[in-house]
Amino acid sequence: MTLQSSHPLNDGRTGDSPLIAAYRGRVPKSASASRTPIWFMRQAGRSLPEYRKAREGISMLDSCLRPELASEITLQPVRRHDVDAAIFFSDIVIPLKLAGVAVDIVPGVGPVLDRPIRSLADVQALPVLTEEALQPIRDAVALTVEQLGATPLIGFAGAPFTLAAYMVEGKPSRDHLGPRSMMHADPQTWQALANWAADASGRFLKAQLEAGASAAQLFDSWAGSLGVQDYQNHVAEASRRALDQVRGLGAPLVHFGTGTSELLPAMRDVGVDVIGVDYRLPLDEANRRLGGRTPLQGNIDPALLEAPWEVLEAHVRDVLRRGRSAPGHVVNLGHGVPPQTDPTVLSRIVELVHSDN
Repeated sequence: MTLQSSHPLNDGRTGDSPLIAAYRGRVPKSASASRTPIWFMRQAGRSLPEYRKAREGISMLDSCLRPELASEITLQPVRRHDVDAAIFFSDIVIPLKLAGVAVDIVPGVGPVLDRPIRSLADVQALPVLTEEALQPIRDAVALTVEQLGATPLIGFAGAPFTLAAYMVEGKPSRDHLGPRSMMHADPQTWQALANWAADASGRFLKAQLEAGASAAQLFDSWAGSLGVQDYQNHVAEASRRALDQVRGLGAPLVHFGTGTSELLPAMRDVGVDVIGVDYRLPLDEANRRLGGRTPLQGNIDPALLEAPWEVLEAHVRDVLRRGRSAPGHVVNLGHGVPPQTDPTVLSRIVELVHSDN
């Protein structure tokens, strides 16, 4: 299982880009590609006026499933900020929607399911995500990659625990007590649900990579609610199962979660190349915990985006300094871009990072 020779990783477009080189822990062969790479989680979104205009009157999930619109939104921050990667515009629950699970994004609330999962029978009744259903994703990726040229596209999917957590709770939760209880009170149902979510996430990632994405990120939004033992015993295998569907393709794989400082080695050990670090843990400490052999991504604190420039600049330089301890470093936020962020601040950060050589 390998990517086609015409894939951007294989035909000379992105294989030696700053992003892919950093993800692989090496220096680019070309001196012109040696700048420190940076992109922002949620860079395509509500902080951009062009995004708000493009999405007028269109629901979140519908905008993700219209290939031309999803492609345009993905490209917007690359044009505006000169970031070193595009991140595919999508949502964690899109695989559920494509499979036929009744889910919607409720403004001010988040993902809401019509029928939360409560039993093994509920899991067994879930529809399967088919290859045919993923065609809008492939189309959107292909349109995007055609316009990106040498800039890599990063594929995106929610990790099985986060998907399953939404499915058990039926909506966002503060403490994720439902899924954490299920994995102990009804382990058979939990394992079946985690496997279903892993298969959906893996197929979603595979469609993006095969259509032209040059890397993939598994985003475990809610893994920080777990202790290390619960993660290793009840979650890690499902994440590994999702990644197994794309592991042989040769694209770098990134794993990121929020509040996961104590889980970083366990998250790395599910089989990824890069670990994303949130804003809670300095990168040099993250590198120490990971044994100094894993490229890192992160970890500017999003709260500082509204600070005076001299405060933010000092913070960014500190992140860069600490990131140099790792085998490779891709600068990012320690979570996503807040919607009220001034886009000019993001562009200024990119300029600062690119000048730091």
